[in-house]
Amino acid sequence: MKIAIGSDHGGYALKKEVEQHLEEQGYAFEDFGCHSAESCDYPAFAEAVGKAVTTGGFDLGLLFCGTGIGISIAANKVPGVRAACCSDCFSAKYTRLHNDANILCLGGRVVGAGLACELVDLFLTTPFEGGRHQRRVDQITAIENAR
Repeated sequence: MKIAIGSDHGGYALKKEVEQHLEEQGYAFEDFGCHSAESCDYPAFAEAVGKAVTTGGFDLGLLFCGTGIGISIAANKVPGVRAACCSDCFSAKYTRLHNDANILCLGGRVVGAGLACELVDLFLTTPFEGGRHQRRVDQITAIENAR
């Protein structure tokens, strides 16, 4: 599995913690920026990770900003992205299981490193259940394609 990762300055420290965890778990990943805690704008990193995931080069994505909300909004503007901002284990699991989310967004000012690593593990190891949920994901895609 190959993971695309990105953040703005508000999520930078948490991203670095998660990257260390991913290395320890043996995951392959690429960091699309930012590369410091200096103030920057999250939409560019959300777009880069979103495109990396939707073009087939990466299986899933992880994005970080202060709350996880802004970067998830920006990522969801990329066609084919289903980004979910989560801060609890149930949501991180079920956004994969039922929604086939392909990007997890976390807030560096909301979620601690220990919980973030737990959420990432759940997200990365939970498969999409398909079945009745596929119909709903297809409906989301139809809305997106109608634009």
